[in-house]
Amino acid sequence: MYEKLQIISLGIHHVSYSDTLDKVMEWGAKHTPSYVCFANAHSTVEAHKDKLFFDALNQASLVVPDGKSVAIAAWMLHGKKQERIAGMDFMPSLLERANENRSSIFLYGSTPEIMGRLEGKIKMLYPDIQIAGMISPPFGPVSEEELCGHIKQINQSGAQFALISLGCPKQEKWMAANSSKIQGVLLGVGGAFPVVAGMQSRSPLWMQKYGLEWTHRLMLEPRRMFKRYFYNNIYFLYLLFKAMITKKPDGKPTASTTIP
Repeated sequence: MYEKLQIISLGIHHVSYSDTLDKVMEWGAKHTPSYVCFANAHSTVEAHKDKLFFDALNQASLVVPDGKSVAIAAWMLHGKKQERIAGMDFMPSLLERANENRSSIFLYGSTPEIMGRLEGKIKMLYPDIQIAGMISPPFGPVSEEELCGHIKQINQSGAQFALISLGCPKQEKWMAANSSKIQGVLLGVGGAFPVVAGMQSRSPLWMQKYGLEWTHRLMLEPRRMFKRYFYNNIYFLYLLFKAMITKKPDGKPTASTTIP
């Protein structure tokens, strides 16, 4: 379908923002079981360390660069321009297109408070979307019986798109395990729920442009995000540098298929 560019541990699809949106809408219209992952520096590093997460990302129907650093890495390693396709941007774009097409969506994850605010926001901004259902699962483990019930509820709702917000890497592993059982497109949009709901601010445009959006989130949640961003961003740069100096004669980086 689309060429995959090896970025350290991941194969990122070389695709434009508009083509991604078109393809997702096409799958949704046909109720095609599929799932989309938005990968940033954090998820790239986690995939390098976690085999299950590595498999969940690399088996996705589409893996696109959520982070500016991953998009820049495509140029540095392959000499190919790649648009950033951030989940924070893609969710409103999808909702806008779904509103035009009177499509149905399902919301899965997050907290009841955020889900309630998000439902109200969607109904206000996108009145022609059908919210087919919502589930805010418990934070801890979900039993097999509960999971089967959730999947049945999503399928019976007739939703074309299920927006998943369970956090990384939980949401990607969840989508990989359950995508084949669900008649629609799953999109792991992570932290987009509270932003779209208007409960959390997004970084200024200049930060987004220069790949500094992570600093805004770090300032909002310093305790929770410090290790994730400080350690993983440095480790990502190390892995990127290593990939650049171990390029094969054809100019392509050596594929990383093992988890150290």
